Amino acid sequence: MLTLDEKIARAETRIFKAVFPNTTNHYDTLFGGATLHMMDEVAFITATRFSRLKMVTVSSDKVDFTHPIPGGTLVELIGNVVRVGNTSLQVRVDLFVEQMYSEERTKAVTGTFTFVAIDHEKRPVRILPEAVAAE
Repeated sequence: MLTLDEKIARAETRIFKAVFPNTTNHYDTLFGGATLHMMDEVAFITATRFSRLKMVTVSSDKVDFTHPIPGGTLVELIGNVVRVGNTSLQVRVDLFVEQMYSEERTKAVTGTFTFVAIDHEKRPVRILPEAVAAE
């Protein structure tokens, strides 16, 4: 059986995407709604990989947009589990923007998302077995 730290490390999720015109706003930067969509998707994958249970998003707790993300760039989204409760967990997603034709890379957005594990009747269920939770 994996330790809690091993489960957290294995659940890290990294996804790259290109910022195409269909995802930009009138300033030719990535639309905030598209950013949140990508971040929630990465957070969901991270939560599911960690728990291997049905997970639902219950909140996007805090999202900080610190740098614009221009069209024609690449983004990397990295999801990591940062807190595990009985039935819920939190995932931090960092989004980095990279220029396509240079090594320039900047952290542009950071957000935290909370998920709850559910059963087939959509009731909350325990995420970790007692033995792992006690470590």
